Amino acid sequence: MRKRALIPIFYIIFLMLPIYWLVAMSFKTTNDILAGFSLFPETVTLDNYRVIFTDPTWYWGYINSIIYVSLNTVISICVALPAAYAFSRYRFLGDKQLFFWLLTNRMAPAAVFALPFFQLYSSVGLFDTHLAVALAHCLFNIPLAVWILEGFMGGVPKELDETAYVDGYSFPRFFVTIFLPTIKAGVGVAAFFCFMFSWVELLLAKTLTAVAAKPIAATMTKTASSAGYELGLLAAAGTLTIIPGAIVIYFVRNYIAKGFALGRV
Repeated sequence: MRKRALIPIFYIIFLMLPIYWLVAMSFKTTNDILAGFSLFPETVTLDNYRVIFTDPTWYWGYINSIIYVSLNTVISICVALPAAYAFSRYRFLGDKQLFFWLLTNRMAPAAVFALPFFQLYSSVGLFDTHLAVALAHCLFNIPLAVWILEGFMGGVPKELDETAYVDGYSFPRFFVTIFLPTIKAGVGVAAFFCFMFSWVELLLAKTLTAVAAKPIAATMTKTASSAGYELGLLAAAGTLTIIPGAIVIYFVRNYIAKGFALGRV
């Protein structure tokens, strides 16, 4: 039993090693990183983090990313909830074909939509705004959220709806006070995946922004210069990008466990 227990321990250490290496590099200068292999920083420096927290170009990159990612998650969940309810509770002409068509949007690479989105948002004045990136990511996140939520809603008996109507509940009251708490694990899982995709997506976010809404992923490309990469600064920025995702996982960790057990995921 002890030998079997060592296998997952070594596996977790193997998975965490790149993260540790990234954090360790963030406390080194670029010259120290290039000097040679060292498991621990010989000289700890906070200059990399100081640059990020004092340079508006850097810290506004994080703020911009958090704004459009949060906006996209809220929009995706609010749109996906009624759509998923309709697919799970009603049968109509072409429902299966429409449901499959939603998933095909998720299968397409983001590069296919970069130019159409750029021309469309430039013509309507949405270019370089947080809303532009949030709406663009909805093309991928809403189908995914509908797919996840429909699986959870399909597991809730229809008798629950009928009982609520008999008791005099209006549909909005029933949906908010009874139905949503029943599928809260699915909502948590859907929100988690929407947040993660929007947070790590770079192509659309970089194409649809310039200065005012430039995300941190695009800002990180400025570490490259004719002299090479500022590796320490890049590592510090990468370390900070892990924190929002870790926070989201912490708050929805219980829902994720239930979601993988009960939903389609």
